[in-house]
Amino acid sequence: MSNTCKIKPLDNKQSGFTLVELAIVLVIIGLIIGGVLVGQDMIKAATIRSQIAQIQGYSSAVNTFRDKYGYIPGDIASTEATNHGFLPARTGAAGHGDGNSVLEACGIVAAGQLLGCETGIFWRDLTSSQLIDKNFSAATDAIAAVATAAVPTYFPDAKMARGNYVTVFSNGGLNFFHVGGISSVAAVTGEYTMLNVMSPNEAGNIDRKMDDNTTTGGSVTASETTAASATIFTTALALNVANCSAVAGIYNTDLANAVQNSPLCQLNFRFN
Repeated sequence: MSNTCKIKPLDNKQSGFTLVELAIVLVIIGLIIGGVLVGQDMIKAATIRSQIAQIQGYSSAVNTFRDKYGYIPGDIASTEATNHGFLPARTGAAGHGDGNSVLEACGIVAAGQLLGCETGIFWRDLTSSQLIDKNFSAATDAIAAVATAAVPTYFPDAKMARGNYVTVFSNGGLNFFHVGGISSVAAVTGEYTMLNVMSPNEAGNIDRKMDDNTTTGGSVTASETTAASATIFTTALALNVANCSAVAGIYNTDLANAVQNSPLCQLNFRFN
């Protein structure tokens, strides 16, 4: 009997993925991508809900303040403000704590949106009355010509983030919260230049959940800053929405339009 070992020839065939294995891999990749997209949608939806809750919370704080003191924050009559220990002292002149239920920036109405007096003290009064969880104590009864970096000490950051703030203004005897960016504050006048940071999709979602889903009607309205209108709040509230709205009154949320997720919008929320 021979003791010679037989050597088995090498198998030169290379093994690869079967169609079933490839299908499983593709399914897994699809699930991962789907999960990421769903997660992004959930984050966006949560941001929208947080922004709505923030505005509603501030509205409730204003109502509580008015029920307790008889005035809205910032506009509380100067003598009443002093009696209740609210700082700073106010002169009682137009836009300086005159108690007329209209938030005015030191009585200057036609010069655009200003930082100071009632529009700034509004947040300081809410802080002093412990109706908000932020601390805003920088505002005085004068125009605030501050560096842009100091803006967060006067106004709260919006839940939308990305440079959005919540400010207040009045128009036609009505008061509004405003959510938008602030790109700069004038060194002398305290006039701040607004900045579009919200997309038509975001603005439309908020409006639809809170109001009537139109850019110009109801209690929630849209506005935008353009090169021709850097400051949008004047004696006549300029609802300039050529980009935020493709068709008059309708948010620019057409799926075929790439601008639906572009920073083109700001929002106004009437609270009285």
